[in-house]
Parts: sequence; C-alpha cells; structure tokens
Amino acid sequence: MKSLLSLLLAPFLFSCSANSNPAATTGSTVSSPKTFPELTAAEKIRLGNQIWKNESGGKVTGLTHWNVGEEFPSLGIGHFIWYPKGFNGKFVESFPKFVAYAQAQRVKGIPSWLLSTPDCPWNTKADFDRDFNGSKLAGLRTFLKNNVQLQTEFIIASSRSALGKILKAAPQADRARITNNYAKVASTPNGTYALIDYVNFKGDGTNPSERYNNQGWGLLQVLSNMRHTSSGQHAAKAFSDSAKAMLLRRVKNSPPTRGESRWTAGWNNRCDTYARPF
Repeated sequence: MKSLLSLLLAPFLFSCSANSNPAATTGSTVSSPKTFPELTAAEKIRLGNQIWKNESGGKVTGLTHWNVGEEFPSLGIGHFIWYPKGFNGKFVESFPKFVAYAQAQRVKGIPSWLLSTPDCPWNTKADFDRDFNGSKLAGLRTFLKNNVQLQTEFIIASSRSALGKILKAAPQADRARITNNYAKVASTPNGTYALIDYVNFKGDGTNPSERYNNQGWGLLQVLSNMRHTSSGQHAAKAFSDSAKAMLLRRVKNSPPTRGESRWTAGWNNRCDTYARPF
C-alpha cells in the first residue's frame, strides 16, 4: 500500500458532507496537490478487510451487530452506527451517510427497504437479535459482504475530509503542529492506514457532543497529544501511543454505567496495529 498523504489531503465532496481546502479555511500553510493518486481496487479491499478484522474479526455475522449496553446497532465493516427513531446519541451517526453515499455512487443491490427507512427500525437490542436471521438483516449482511470496496471508499472519503475540519476547529497556535504530525504519520503505509482507520473508529474529534468532561478522543486529540518525533515508523508508533492514551482518558472520564473499561483491551490491540508495518 502506497503512502497516501496527498490522497488524504485532497478536497472531496459527496452528498452527505462537504469538505473544503484546509489552507483556504484555516490560514494554514497546507496546500492540496494538483493531482491525487488513488488506491487500486486491491489496495482498497486489503484496507477494508483490515478494518473489518478490527471491528468484528472479519466475520459476516459481525456486519450487523448490536453491542450490549448500547442503544443502537453497528453495521458494516466499519461498524457504522444507526440510531432508532427518537434517540439522539452523543456519537456521530454514520450509517445513513453510508447509505446516501452508496446511492450517490449508483450502487446496485442496495436493499430496497433501506431507501425508505431513515431511522433504525429496531428499537432495542432484543428486537434486533430476534430479527437477526430475518430477511432484512440477512439481506443487509449479503449487501455489505459484497461491497467491501464501497464501504472502504466511504471510510476513505470521511478521512479525506477530516484534516480540514480538524484544522478549522483547532486553536490557531496548534495548527502547524497538527499538520506536521499528520504528515509524519502519513509517511508510512501503516501510518496512512492509521489515519484512515481512526477517523472511522473514533471520529475526527471536532464534534462537541463527543466529549466526556469536555475532553474528546478523536483524531484531533490524538494528533494534538502526540509526542515530538521524526517521520516514519517513529511517528506511527507515537500516533499509536497517543491514540491509546486518549482512549484510556475517555474510559476514565466515561459514565461508570456505560462500563467502557470492557473495551480497553480490544481498543489497545487495534491501536497496536497502527505501529506495525502494514
């Protein structure tokens, strides 16, 4: 997998969100390249399969999942969340954005019921589990299993738009350091994978609602809290360490009723993959 810094910095528009040139919106010295290399289909599948493995061990059954203690299901290789009607959660709802992205790409085989169902039709985990082998969820798993590349492209698109949002949200004094850290991490294939994966995993860190005790855990916070390091594998390791530190802080700040400590080992294992050659 090639270094994809220029790909990730590229402005990208799709129907669910708009991205702007970071330099134009933030006063940063970052400039987007004139041409942007694209991942090959094989590279997208490879990246998507790694994300799928991170989220649910690469299991087809894991493509439609509802975690114990959560109020919503997690769907697809990236475990995109989908809220039932009337529930407004703290986290960014990503599954409807994926469905809109798939429509914009004119993908065939989207389950027809999805196109007329803006809210998750299962209100509880019990309802979801009872219908797990029903036609809706079985058909959705088939669609998701057959469209790993599409989901990967959606995740990459989300990552591409993240840096501009982060620089706009960050204090002026921190923007150069964040940009430099981003570039250092992106100088290795596994670092580039980390930048793509982490936005999908824990968000870009700019959403004010994604905070505990006014402290976030997204890409903004990880890049801001990285130790000083050189480019290459040292930067990938520093990113990995910072990500684990931000997630540990999240767990410590989280409401005890959520029991988030049960996820720490798995989150750390995922962050460890960022420090290993991809």
